[in-house]
Amino acid sequence: MGNFISDLKNSFNRGNISLQFIYINVGVFVVTTLISVFLMLFNWDATSWWEYLELPAWMPLFLSQPWSLVTYMFLHAGVLHLLFNMLWLYWFGQLFLSLYSARHFRGLYILGGLCGGMLYMLAYNVFPYFSNYLIGSFLLGASASVLAIVVATAVRSPEYRVNFMLIGAVRLKYVALFVVLTDLLFVTSGNGGGHIAHLGGALAGWWFAASLQKGIDITGWINKVFDWLSGGIQFKRPAKKPKMKVEKGGKAADYEYNARKKQQSEEIDRILDKLKKSGYGSLTTEEKKSLFDASKR
Repeated sequence: MGNFISDLKNSFNRGNISLQFIYINVGVFVVTTLISVFLMLFNWDATSWWEYLELPAWMPLFLSQPWSLVTYMFLHAGVLHLLFNMLWLYWFGQLFLSLYSARHFRGLYILGGLCGGMLYMLAYNVFPYFSNYLIGSFLLGASASVLAIVVATAVRSPEYRVNFMLIGAVRLKYVALFVVLTDLLFVTSGNGGGHIAHLGGALAGWWFAASLQKGIDITGWINKVFDWLSGGIQFKRPAKKPKMKVEKGGKAADYEYNARKKQQSEEIDRILDKLKKSGYGSLTTEEKKSLFDASKR
């Protein structure tokens, strides 16, 4: 058991930020499910305690549990709900990290969830259509955060091509547009609250990408909060490599090292140019591996 936990910790630490958020979501799902199973074995209510972590639409109830605006974005209603959200988070997370930083990912995940949750509460309290569902409605899921990642990636690299089974390559801007339009069409469906939250997350993604193009990082305050909560501990950075000590040929060794680093940087730039022009599907296996490794540095 100890080795299993140790392996999980090592895998978590080695993964990039998108994989770490996937680990967190899966971990929360496993723990909450185990708690529910335990309660059910004793014929206790296994669902009502979830409502303390889910985001309520009714404002008085939200004011009594404000933490739910954050906790809801790490909860999932079932295995399929979790699976689809994590697949999208993984696929688009890798693309996002090839264009933005890990801190941007962390901040935007939270910002997307916050915007999705606030738009959900606003819509349920403003539009008469939802008045009959207001008190008993709750929101959960990472979809708003995932949509923020998707839209921000589409704004930054709209011509990037994504390959879908049976459809083929589709430009990322059309993928984002299709998802947003679908959510707009279904805001009055049985899962209207979820679709409204998706739109809030998509809006956050567009807001982030558009602001960053102007030199403004709207996720900066979120990362400052994280840094404060963790005592100033930030994302791990590659440890500085000790300087090579050689008695002979020292300058030559330094020259070779610098030349190798320059060549690696030029190779990544070439791959990114190819990705923007021809899409992800045009990359070779080796190029995909190089891009993935670079995103973890």
